Amino acid sequence: MSAGGSLETRDRHESWHAALHRLQECAVPHVLASIVGAAGSTPREPGAKLVVTPADVIDTLGGGHFEQQVIETARQHLATTPVSSGTYLEAFPLGGRSGQCCGGFVHVLIEVFAGAESHLTLFGAGHVGQALVKLLAPLPWRIDWYDSRDGAFPLQASHDRYPDRVRPLTLAADAEGVAQAVAAIPFASHVLVMTHDHAQDRDLIAALLSRTHSGGEGLRSIGMIGSSSKWASFRSRLSAAGFDDAALARVRCPIGLVSTASKRPREIAISVAAELLADRHEPQDAPDRRGAAPERLRHAFSTTDPIDNAHSIGSARE
Repeated sequence: MSAGGSLETRDRHESWHAALHRLQECAVPHVLASIVGAAGSTPREPGAKLVVTPADVIDTLGGGHFEQQVIETARQHLATTPVSSGTYLEAFPLGGRSGQCCGGFVHVLIEVFAGAESHLTLFGAGHVGQALVKLLAPLPWRIDWYDSRDGAFPLQASHDRYPDRVRPLTLAADAEGVAQAVAAIPFASHVLVMTHDHAQDRDLIAALLSRTHSGGEGLRSIGMIGSSSKWASFRSRLSAAGFDDAALARVRCPIGLVSTASKRPREIAISVAAELLADRHEPQDAPDRRGAAPERLRHAFSTTDPIDNAHSIGSARE
């Protein structure tokens, strides 16, 4: 049983490196726990690794209460919303409250992988939409991809290679279908509208603005493919429908980081992908030091001294 009382799955056959490759491909949040320092009698030596997901544990650090503490620590990171990638150094004494009588201590490097770090809801499986999905699918994104046409999604496409990341969905083109699709968009998702039909584009933009304007769950960004003249026409109609300037300013049209006169789908997709990636880059005011401090790592890799209270579980995190 896990700390939360739920059943825990252990794969006795899959190695940690095979699991790591699989989880990276599927963009599933996970933790790699590695013993980087040990002193005294310990269940495993430095180099032993364990992979933890919210439901599974792959490989072992030696078992016992110590390993359970590592699993619980890993799952505390995975329980945050959203999961944040990061590196932490934890110290575990193998005596007293650890429930083990080895008498040694272990430093464990906890590497948190957020899986899909961003979400895109894409309306339209035309040439630009297909080119954009090809670019983003190998990256840590989850994509909900809508189209209202039969056979719109290409065979042997990105959603076949990355089924856990790219989800093709049928959009019912009536008002109810549009409303349902917009209501299902996850919080903080990027949204791009590039369908084959201008009327459908306009209905989607109106539904998206209604969701944000009415105080519903927020969206990270709203973009629509098209020219400045297309947006001027849309803006006039949406304004007449009651949307104010603040709401209309949320829509980016034209989209793309680089202004280009090219009509080639791949070039447009590259420009749009660059704009999406720029929106999720690390902020300029991020702290200069990140992760575990160098002195902590040197101590973990080289010390043979017994652990003290300053490096106990919970205070060992940087």
